[in-house]
Amino acid sequence: MLVIRQKQRAFPVALTVLAAVFAAGTVNNVRADAVSELASFSVFPKVDLAQLSKGEAKPLRSGSAGGARNLSVQTAYVAPLAPADLLAKMRGWNAARHPELKVYLHSDGTNFSRLQNAPDNSAVRYLATATAQRSSDLQLSGAEIKELPEGATSQAGMSGNIANAWTKILSARAQAFASGGSASQPSYDNETPPVKPSDELSALLRGQEKIRRQFSGFLEGTGIGRGGGSLKPELYWELLNADEKGVLTLGAQYSRPGANGTIQVASAIYYASSGLYAGITLHQLWPVQIEGRAATLVWRGDMISSGSVASLRGIERIGAESTMIKDISRAVSLFRRDTGGSR
Repeated sequence: MLVIRQKQRAFPVALTVLAAVFAAGTVNNVRADAVSELASFSVFPKVDLAQLSKGEAKPLRSGSAGGARNLSVQTAYVAPLAPADLLAKMRGWNAARHPELKVYLHSDGTNFSRLQNAPDNSAVRYLATATAQRSSDLQLSGAEIKELPEGATSQAGMSGNIANAWTKILSARAQAFASGGSASQPSYDNETPPVKPSDELSALLRGQEKIRRQFSGFLEGTGIGRGGGSLKPELYWELLNADEKGVLTLGAQYSRPGANGTIQVASAIYYASSGLYAGITLHQLWPVQIEGRAATLVWRGDMISSGSVASLRGIERIGAESTMIKDISRAVSLFRRDTGGSR
């Protein structure tokens, strides 16, 4: 980032002192406002910015009133970067660089040619076999199932006609989302009754009313959980491992600057080939100062909808939430390490 330095004027001592006092008060007010706003909608009633800046991120289960198949986790941490700089790091970060996160391919945009070069491992072979067999595990519409090649062989993994079929399916879904948001997504007809991604995304937000209100003005401009919005999405796709099964996902990210240097970010998984119905990750970024340096107070909220969660009760559901917390904590830790955000 280019910094333009100007010549400093000579102020009388009294004015200089007054300016310093006013600036200190402004910084303290910004810090107080950020902490107060965080407490108003999150599971963090009180945070110590100085302490948070020196420790690991704090993920906590969020609870949800949106449905039995929904899980939610909230995280708070401080990054030693200004919000705009942190957002740039978020946009450029690639989870596929870390094998422990089990993201095999990550690509911005809608070019799916890399599918032909997917790694040869058991998870990807599962996806290829499920495709060749037109497995009911795959979340596809009736029309999409017909796009799968008849008599396809999975011996070559995701190459050949299997990759071509998925390229066609994913391209059509991405194009539909870009023009009409999640409401334009075909339903998952392998389920009874069929599951609509837009309904799942809307339910996730309804289950977190305080969060929904915090981001309502922003989310109305996106294609998440409703028709196409006024904000243009940054589209991406991934091939990842979920419960030792290869899964293809389509995602969209949006960002919007707010008052006093704040930024809101929303990312949605609006399609997954199996396992996950839909997912939303929201960020709120506040500018703060730590030890006289620009920093950002970060709140992150992760919400997922999955059919496999619906049947979980008691200790099993707590176990699923704990696993989600560990996965998010690991991802946040690696992101902070990569971007110089850990102290």
